[in-house]
Amino acid sequence: MTTISFKKTGWINNTNIYEVNLRQYTPAGTINAFAQELPRLRDMGVHTLWFMPITPIAQKKMKGTLGSYYACSDYTSVNPEFGTLDDFRNLVRQAHEMGFKVIIDWVANHTGWDHIWTKTHPEYFEHDPATNDFKVASGMDDIIELDFQNPALRMAMIDAMKFWITECDIDGFRCDLAFWVELDFWLEARTELEKTKTLFWLAESDPIEHPEYFQAFDACYTWTWMHKTEDFYKKQLPLSTLDSVLKQYDSICGNTHIPLWFTTNHDENSWNGTEYEKYGDAAKALAVFSFTWNGMPMIYTGQELPNTKRLKFFDRDTVEWDGHYQLHDFYKTLLALKTNNPALRTADATVTTYLLTTSAQENVLAYLRKKGNSEVLVLLNLSNEKKLVEINDAAVKGNYTDVFSKASNDFGGNKVLEMQPWEYLVFEKK
Repeated sequence: MTTISFKKTGWINNTNIYEVNLRQYTPAGTINAFAQELPRLRDMGVHTLWFMPITPIAQKKMKGTLGSYYACSDYTSVNPEFGTLDDFRNLVRQAHEMGFKVIIDWVANHTGWDHIWTKTHPEYFEHDPATNDFKVASGMDDIIELDFQNPALRMAMIDAMKFWITECDIDGFRCDLAFWVELDFWLEARTELEKTKTLFWLAESDPIEHPEYFQAFDACYTWTWMHKTEDFYKKQLPLSTLDSVLKQYDSICGNTHIPLWFTTNHDENSWNGTEYEKYGDAAKALAVFSFTWNGMPMIYTGQELPNTKRLKFFDRDTVEWDGHYQLHDFYKTLLALKTNNPALRTADATVTTYLLTTSAQENVLAYLRKKGNSEVLVLLNLSNEKKLVEINDAAVKGNYTDVFSKASNDFGGNKVLEMQPWEYLVFEKK
């Protein structure tokens, strides 16, 4: 396969993503109701809004009372549950005026059972000879598989994606189960669609398992890290198990490709538990990691609350907002640091990340990120014990400011810090 070099958007190197679950965001669950939240999210520092699928949901074999976002019945319409096409156009326009970028979830691998193509173009689908019907997608009986060996299906899919660029001026796609779709389709789609606009491409695909998908995508999920950190917390694994995973991502991504870091998302929250079920006292320290390691950080609907319940997937189950947003300032601090400090740019060959040596090597993950004179120093006590941490590394020197407390710390001489269980410390030097 010939390697294709795609132009990259200039804003992705220090952006962040906020995943929007429209159905559960407000009591109304609509586009217009969500629009009221934009000023708050902008104040928090969110840059890129990712909307879970906004397309209509198939009724045949529908799950629950409202069905799955991911069982599409028409790729070029808006789910009436959420509003109208004009509502979404207006939302994107308003978001752009406020400085946001907008990407939408694209479910290319499969559709619902009564997608319009099942009647107009049944040849676009795979068929099961045993049932003489459409082929059920693996493990999910409310969706059916599309046939990407059919050139006509490919062009129809690309045309549907182009619709959202030309009609609503979106800025990119988060591609659901991207690795279930042939890589050469994504290469074809990006080649064609970028004749219209340079987009941001995010794949639900882990580079440790499918590194080749970086040929078509700017950023990919870090599923392996997410699962390994849960095992680390629940099974009390050694910190070295996390170090090895980070080295794998670093080797694959280098200074070119972008890993997406997160502690929860729609799948994890609904099916495997909230971030607090999975990580307990380590949840915030792992969130700090997501914003300060090389890559792109993501926040899911309600994390700023914080949300401590599993949200239903197929039924209405509104986030229990109380108006306080206890973690608003926590995320605002991290988002501002990610945006403003050059040392936290991702996929930048001029940024260096140093894993530091400390006296608490078995429990504390310590690292320094540096670009020119800009530095960010991070220490994460990933244990349930108080630790006295001495930094045994000459790379750390001079005055730094704690980004949360704003206190100054001189690392010119004394490099010893006392850290509470699961405490995180983030220092900045400009």
